[in-house]
Order: sequence, then structure tokens, then C-alpha cells
Amino acid sequence: MKTQDKIKNRVEAKELVSKWKDAGDEVVFTNGCFDILHLGHVDYLEKARSLGNRLVLAVNTDASVKKLKGEHRPVNSEYARARILAALNFVDLVMLFGEDTPLELIEEILPDILVKGKDYDASNIVGADVVIEHGGKVETITLVAGYSTTGIIEKLKNK
Repeated sequence: MKTQDKIKNRVEAKELVSKWKDAGDEVVFTNGCFDILHLGHVDYLEKARSLGNRLVLAVNTDASVKKLKGEHRPVNSEYARARILAALNFVDLVMLFGEDTPLELIEEILPDILVKGKDYDASNIVGADVVIEHGGKVETITLVAGYSTTGIIEKLKNK
């Protein structure tokens, strides 16, 4: 399978997730910008995948990253970020989203497990109520200290 084959639009993603669920797979969902892939991202995504059988990753579009992180971001294009993430063997599906939050995707996909980092309070995770209402659960994962895209960019600026 080519890495770009893991990148799906919303309709394709919904169909694929439905097939996985029908087959008894437990679907894990998380989202983020993943602008410069680093150890913290890899560790987080690997742990997320270990919570179920399939990992669905929603990646912010370039426009939404710019809105969230500022005019000089993203460093890498949405296509580049999606392809790199799709190359990770524990990522099963990558999709892009441009909304302020992934709520619409969560409502469409209805994952069994919604995951965010422990820097989020479970009660404030977007879509948590939807997932729980449909019998799913919400998990938070401990992040690797000292790794952030913003930190990497600042380190490069100061060299």
C-alpha cells in the first residue's frame, strides 16, 4: 500500500471506518497540526493506536494551522504532513479538516475511542460528549516532555 492510499476524504473515511467497525475493529480518533513531526508526535500516536485496532488521524489544513498558530505556520504543507503521517505503520487513516475543531468529523466517524494529550482536561475535549453518548470512551495520553513544534522552531531561530 502506498502512503497516499491512507489519505481519504470525508466520504471515503466514513465508509472505511464503517467497514472496520462492522468487522469488529475498535477505532481510535485523534487530531492535530503535526507541523514538524517529532518524537513527541510519534510517541503520542503510537500510544493512541495501542488503545484500539485502527487509528484515524485528522490533520488541520494549512489555512486552519495558520489561523491557530500564526502567519508563519505551517512549516510543512498539509499534503506533506498527511503523507509523512500516513507513512507511520500504526496510522491507518489520515484525513484533513479545516474547521476550527474536529467536532463534525467526530460526529460523522463516531470513533470508539477519542484521544488527546494529557495537556487537555477530559471534560474540555471537543467531541467527548458525542463519543461518550454513543458508547465510546475518551482517553488522555501522557506527552513526552520537551518536544513541541513551536519549541523546535524557536530553537532554530535562536541558532
